[in-house]
Amino acid sequence: MFFRLLPWEYAIRNLFRRPLRTCLTFAGLTTVIVLVFVVVGFIRGLERSLAVSGDTQTAIIFSLGMGENLEYSSIPMRTSDLVPASVSGIQQRFGQKYVSPELYLGTQVSVGKSEPSMGLVRGVTRSATLVRRQVEIEVGGWPNAGEVLIGRMATSKLGATEAEMSVGKSISFEGQVWRVSGVFSAGGSAFESEAWCRLDDLQQAMKRQDLSIVAVTLAPGSDFAELDLFCKERLDLELQTTRETDYYASLQKDYGPVRWLSWLVVLLVSGAGVFAGLNTMYGSVLGRIPELSMLQTIGFLRRAVLVSLIQEGVLMAAAASLLAAMIALVFVNGVAVRFTMGAFSLRIDSMAVLIGCGVGLLLGLFGAIPPAIRALRMPIVDGLKAV
Repeated sequence: MFFRLLPWEYAIRNLFRRPLRTCLTFAGLTTVIVLVFVVVGFIRGLERSLAVSGDTQTAIIFSLGMGENLEYSSIPMRTSDLVPASVSGIQQRFGQKYVSPELYLGTQVSVGKSEPSMGLVRGVTRSATLVRRQVEIEVGGWPNAGEVLIGRMATSKLGATEAEMSVGKSISFEGQVWRVSGVFSAGGSAFESEAWCRLDDLQQAMKRQDLSIVAVTLAPGSDFAELDLFCKERLDLELQTTRETDYYASLQKDYGPVRWLSWLVVLLVSGAGVFAGLNTMYGSVLGRIPELSMLQTIGFLRRAVLVSLIQEGVLMAAAASLLAAMIALVFVNGVAVRFTMGAFSLRIDSMAVLIGCGVGLLLGLFGAIPPAIRALRMPIVDGLKAV
């Protein structure tokens, strides 16, 4: 049944009649929504970092039974020669096959005079640039003997500043001092958290002659099953292989509990915002009981008054959501955070904005309904006499 609503501008004017209370409520809502943006940005950044790390044409060969722990893998050095000699379908250019022997480990890295922290180091050859096609050197050049190429997120992983790890500076790991030769990017993938040096240098520093993995790029249309069959037939090498995209997909599953915990944090933060909004709205509505009773006396139905109160809450929440989104895009988007897998950037994309603003509007809606219902349940006569 149709009923007459209060004018739209009535709800807007009410927000400015109590400027202090409105500002405090607005600040509280904005703070809660910014926290939601931070947590959602963490989830989206983690998911994107893992999603862009894999290459559909690349496969990795590593030690049997290592699962996702590539840093503990150990395979013979000759594997990098046996694979291209035994498996057809590996992409090649000008006679050079896309095969990258790599030694990958987590080790203590010292930067300047700061305390050592856990970093990710990868020993590679020049063929790594063929297999890791997303890698681009932004500053400096490829490392020579005794030098290291730094990923752009490695500074965040190690808790250092860009100045401390700029070209020409030095870092220490595995008992040696390494000069920084350059900085590379990798499209936001997990490789950006690593430090790359020459394979033979790292093997000499660690007194190892084995490899962690061999990465190969398969030619378009080639059969991955042939590579898989090679690993299964060579029982003496104890190898297994997987597509790189499948490997990072399995990492996403492993980090599933972390994402669920992050969504739980979003829920808890939102719940805290609802209760804070309820507290504020209760104070606001209960102080206006005579006004609300007068509106009913002059002919407005309780439903119309309820809609007006909801309009006030949603208006304030919408404004807080817009401000929080601007703050998140300017100050939160792209902020680097350290994680077990390395480091990645918080990502405030369209999905994060949608979730953050949606939570903000729900806060305004559910924060306004309970106090409004309680106030409107009071008899009109008692409401007019309320002080």
